[in-house]
Amino acid sequence: MIKNCITTSIFDLFKIGPGPSSSHTIGPMKASLDFLAEMNALKPELLTEPLAIRIHLYGSLSATGKGHGTDRAVIAGLLGWTPETCDPVQFSLILKEITNEYTVKVQGHTIKVDTNSIIFEKGKYDSPYANTMVLKLLIQDKVLLQHEYYSVGGGFIYRKGQKISTTSDKTPKYAYSSMKELKAHLQQEQITLGELMLANEVALTGCGKKEIERKIDTILDFMHKAVRRGLKDKRILPGTIKLHRKAPLLYQKAKKLALTSDSFLIFLNAYCLAASEENAAGHIVVTAPTSGASGVIPGITYLLKTHFHYSAAQMREGMLAAAAVGFLVKHNASISGAEMGCMGEIGSASAMAAAMLAYCTTQNINVMESAAEIAIEHHLGMTCDPIGGYVQIPCIERNAMGAVKAYNAFLLATAGDSSLQKISLDSVIKVMKATGKDMSKKYKETSEAGLALSATEC
Repeated sequence: MIKNCITTSIFDLFKIGPGPSSSHTIGPMKASLDFLAEMNALKPELLTEPLAIRIHLYGSLSATGKGHGTDRAVIAGLLGWTPETCDPVQFSLILKEITNEYTVKVQGHTIKVDTNSIIFEKGKYDSPYANTMVLKLLIQDKVLLQHEYYSVGGGFIYRKGQKISTTSDKTPKYAYSSMKELKAHLQQEQITLGELMLANEVALTGCGKKEIERKIDTILDFMHKAVRRGLKDKRILPGTIKLHRKAPLLYQKAKKLALTSDSFLIFLNAYCLAASEENAAGHIVVTAPTSGASGVIPGITYLLKTHFHYSAAQMREGMLAAAAVGFLVKHNASISGAEMGCMGEIGSASAMAAAMLAYCTTQNINVMESAAEIAIEHHLGMTCDPIGGYVQIPCIERNAMGAVKAYNAFLLATAGDSSLQKISLDSVIKVMKATGKDMSKKYKETSEAGLALSATEC
């Protein structure tokens, strides 16, 4: 058995929830929901009036939490809302007014929470992760319960001393932690990547193959609903930037140029912008692998479905290939913008999309690996420097650029001999991790440098 093998499910990687940031909205919502359960598990005799809740946000959660909706997310979780089922309209109304107050129910007690319950800590905090939250239940000034949470990208969270909502306790049928080990299974067992991934999903989730396939179809449906909504919605995006949506106009232009040779690229850009603008609006999207990168794979898959007429079976195969690459990046580096910069988000999504395109076309694991490696290689060092802390500039257009890079990586991988590729996927992921570690924190989702300072009038 391979030690520290990947035990993440495809349904952990592709999660449904509200935008604009999986690490700043979905993760914190899950953390506060977990804290709500922990409060309700306390011995009743410990709870005496007056009770209060305090949420301390550190790192990128503090720096860009306002623009990313972290304050709304922690309140939503304390109210018992979940990312998968919350109403995005109601979610957007939380704390719309500074005087808004909410009631948290704990074992018959009512605890009032408002903007004063959330503290954006600007100082340094000794933590192993960039996005840290500390939640406290107080009786007057005495701490009755305290938990430290880490939002590590893509809506995954850890609680200090315990992993939650991240990995399965079960063992995959084919254990691996690198592309080298994954390829060894395929060669030894003489099975396809799709067969291996499905077998692992069965082992990790306990679901049958038909149920897993149905759930993948549901994920794709949510992705494509976001694209379709975004192609129609012309409203200005929320926030102080007052950014106008581009997807509807670009889509109309694409239709007028439908007979030109490169029209599919215009359509692809429109589809990616549409889903990403929906994310920026705080609407329901799918983490792919993060909310900030939730336009790349939805745009690619919408193109494959509506223009190239891929079958449902082909789309599932592509999603499994994308997940395999996403698992490797998450396991051996990070998909978090606060850890890796934008190469962790758009870079990962681009690699996943390139793998999807290559595998659907060739069914060749070596070509798939080359496509993914090329995509990551050409996102190395990309900063995460959102203007105003909003997932808008440069995030929205980067989704379209990431998809185009994915398509080009696919072309480069399929045009040559993949056996001649000098850099392996495992190697480039190691470089990615080292680059993220060396990158200044100013360029990792803090809005303290780069483009974030280039348009102060926004």
